[in-house]
Amino acid sequence: MPVLLFLIDTSASMNQRSHLGTSYLDIAKGAVEIFLKLRSRDPASRGDRYMLVSFEEAPAGIKAGWKDSHATFMTELRNLQAVGLTSIGQSLRTAFDLLNLNRLVSGIDNYGQGRNPFFLEPAIIVAITDGSKLTSSSGVQDELHLPLTTPLPGSELTKEPFRWDQRLFSLVLRIPGHASPDPEPIGGVPLDPSPITPMCEVTGGRSYSVFSQRMLNQCLESLVQKIQSGVVINFEKTGPDPPPTEDGPIEMKYGPQSWHSCHKMIYVRPNPKTGVPVGHWPIPESFWPDQNSPTLPPRAAHPQVKFSCVDSEPMVVDKVPFDKYELEPSPLTQYILARKSPHTCWQVFVCNSAKYGELGQPFGYLKASTALNCVNLFAMPYNYPVVLPLLDDLITVHKFKPPAKWRQSFENYLKTVPPYYITALRKALRMMGAPNLLADNMECGLSYSVVSYLKKLSQQAKIEADRVCASVGKKAALDGGIKLRCRSSTLSLAHRKDFTQLLNSIMGDGPALPMEANTKEFAGFQLAALNKEFKPQGLRNPYDIPRSHLLDQLSRMRRNLLHASICILKGQDQDQLHSVPIAQMGNYQDFLKHCPSPLREADPDQPKRLHTFGNPFKLDKKAMMVDEADEFVTGTQGKGKRPGESSSPAGGGAPKRRRCMSPLLRLGRAYTPPKTPPRILYNDDTELGNHINNHLESNRNSDKEPSPAPESELIQQRNLLQLDEVENQENRVQENGQSSDSEFSLGSEGEEEAPRRYPSPCQLKKIRNQESQELNSELRVLITKEIRKPGRRYEKIFYLLKQIQGSLETRLIFLQSIIKEAARFKKRVLIEQLENFLEEIHLRANSMNHLDGF
Repeated sequence: MPVLLFLIDTSASMNQRSHLGTSYLDIAKGAVEIFLKLRSRDPASRGDRYMLVSFEEAPAGIKAGWKDSHATFMTELRNLQAVGLTSIGQSLRTAFDLLNLNRLVSGIDNYGQGRNPFFLEPAIIVAITDGSKLTSSSGVQDELHLPLTTPLPGSELTKEPFRWDQRLFSLVLRIPGHASPDPEPIGGVPLDPSPITPMCEVTGGRSYSVFSQRMLNQCLESLVQKIQSGVVINFEKTGPDPPPTEDGPIEMKYGPQSWHSCHKMIYVRPNPKTGVPVGHWPIPESFWPDQNSPTLPPRAAHPQVKFSCVDSEPMVVDKVPFDKYELEPSPLTQYILARKSPHTCWQVFVCNSAKYGELGQPFGYLKASTALNCVNLFAMPYNYPVVLPLLDDLITVHKFKPPAKWRQSFENYLKTVPPYYITALRKALRMMGAPNLLADNMECGLSYSVVSYLKKLSQQAKIEADRVCASVGKKAALDGGIKLRCRSSTLSLAHRKDFTQLLNSIMGDGPALPMEANTKEFAGFQLAALNKEFKPQGLRNPYDIPRSHLLDQLSRMRRNLLHASICILKGQDQDQLHSVPIAQMGNYQDFLKHCPSPLREADPDQPKRLHTFGNPFKLDKKAMMVDEADEFVTGTQGKGKRPGESSSPAGGGAPKRRRCMSPLLRLGRAYTPPKTPPRILYNDDTELGNHINNHLESNRNSDKEPSPAPESELIQQRNLLQLDEVENQENRVQENGQSSDSEFSLGSEGEEEAPRRYPSPCQLKKIRNQESQELNSELRVLITKEIRKPGRRYEKIFYLLKQIQGSLETRLIFLQSIIKEAARFKKRVLIEQLENFLEEIHLRANSMNHLDGF
């Protein structure tokens, strides 16, 4: 899980603008976002952890730490402001301490027990700065100095503030303020001469001098490729140079070469199955552990590994594990590959790792791959030229039944091995099938005082880690102010008799005045520090009004005063009340924290709903809203159960859906109207209207019946207008002496009809059918809107159902569609009421064949 820590320069010099029109701080923020987009293309980025540190003093400088989310990281990145000093030394120390918080707790450094490359927490620090002078409260510095003191426990066990799996890369912005007419140089990005460059090279990273946006994008793509899992090692040559080979380079160079000393990384590949690096053998410490020593000597962050250029034969024994690490491309790898000797190796050592001898015994070797495309470091058991032949004899000759002579040779070998190799050797023998060769009570080589000291440091580091994580985001306490000494005299200096003498002393022309008469001392007074979080109150304090806003503020105050007769004076006008900087418009959570606690709900049964900022459909998962839609789906489940409802006796299983009582909604069945034709009755809807009123009275609560909706009044007015149009049409027909073809006589054929003023029953029925269709379509829209509304107030729905016109079959079909609409929105209570209402209509229709209206 790589850790990506961004160290952003927030000094005041980052406010300078480039020829692109943006400030350096804006360019830095954009660079971080571009880096995240480029990194997201890699599937391995899912396990990345992002941190953000600014140039402010800790803990305010830690904007996003170990326990902060990615959203917090992005929010803090956008809210950065360039207002401080270029204290890069203190900020780097803060960044390293933040990365090292959990190392003592997890024990991955394994102090005094050898360095395990497979115990790592790879981290990359990306520092973005403008390369200006290093400034601090003590003055301007020419060199980068990191503070020696740190509150992190166990920091004295390592000489440097960083570790071997942490690298520093810096992007130094050198984008000019005016566009250069010269074309950009094509090629690699050069190193920057700023003081941070040596620090980058020490950690195994590098710096980039950025002169344009194109170079910045190029650097970001390069940085994304640098995210590798590995550790940095110092490789140094010991002994004479190797003789030239037949296929290798012929020319001989004398003196120090670039490949003699390389400060490069070895890649530690994770296991493809588990995603975690796996290894067996450590890199030895640079000292022999002494059980009588009360302390541990501090180790260097990067181990010094010596390699001998004497060609040796690579040794590998079947069933004996070994570790293989690929070296980062460097002059050393190029030289080894140029020799074209894939069947020879160079042994590697750590000085002072053995009990006797300065160079120590080999713990592995460097060897070119068979394809000559990379160089690998093979980590083997300590002093492998001695132990591998013994283990080979144990497997092939003795068949895991060693004689006394073999045991004596093996014990002699164990005396030359550092004690911390015993644990790894025991695991290897267990994998080979010989678990009883090493006793379980062999010492690890550390004294009791050292072991107890490391345990104590682990506990202190955990407490410090919790403290730092809790303090992330908290701002430093503001200074109380500048204390000044009070003058004894209350008169102005201009009224003093010795004003000329005072003026000469201030200008430096006269002798110095005593402390009591010194005009530069104002003890007793205190100048308050500026509180940026305090919101200016222009209507209360005139000193809060900026000079450029005086006229605007005067107009606001005049407007406020002139409206004083209408309303009381307000501390802020409406413009100021809603004037929020763009960077703070999304901080709704901070606004809620400062709001007073709201009053309790009048109805405790009402579901609690979250604020609708951002997502109006966001619900509180702890108090989920439950209405008829939820009840229709969940049935009688325990979750979402309302008070008074009993849970299902069956413990589990799917909820049982209520059987539909309406024959109109049963699958495979369609309602068949009565065969006896109903008698046509006009204006005779009294009986069904009374039935609906009774039904409404039974379903109505203690609330009053709502008044007729304005939609129904519009419908009645429209009916009156349509009747007037029918009368006008009949008048025109009567004047022209023509009759409609649709009219027919109810009497015998041949009889002449007397001219009548009103339309025939057939024509009137046709007009009424057309009117009822239009009216029903409008009612359908209104009822559908009422169904979609939340809640259980259905009185208006039944009131609109009362307005339905048409035959019994038409009204039943209309009611069937309303029930289906309610079922689509899962209104269970409404469906039950409509089904009961429908069944009562069926009973009345079967008992009263003359019923034609509600």
